[in-house]
Amino acid sequence: MSEHNHVVDKDGDIVPERVGAAISRIEPSERDRILRNFEEFRGYLNRRIRMAESIGMSEEQMAVIAQKVADYLASHEEPRNNEELLLQELWKAGTDEERHALAHMLLRLAQGNRTH
Repeated sequence: MSEHNHVVDKDGDIVPERVGAAISRIEPSERDRILRNFEEFRGYLNRRIRMAESIGMSEEQMAVIAQKVADYLASHEEPRNNEELLLQELWKAGTDEERHALAHMLLRLAQGNRTH
């Protein structure tokens, strides 16, 4: 896969504009499997967070990407469960600052940490 297919470039810089393209490359059946069950979604996020940590990404960098992912999901995917519906409604109601804070909280939720 070429470098332009990744959200992180060869220098380790994040390119949030590539999030939508990266998500759209996930097979629809795989996307549905991940999004159908909230615990599966949390597990998927947890694995991605561990991978990001392994390449040295900070929580702030991950939150920027999480915010772009949530923007994409809110615009392109229908909620598949009550938790996703709640997250989508919170996302739509929030300001950019509140969405960024929610992205940080989602990272901690996916990591299994309830507090910072």
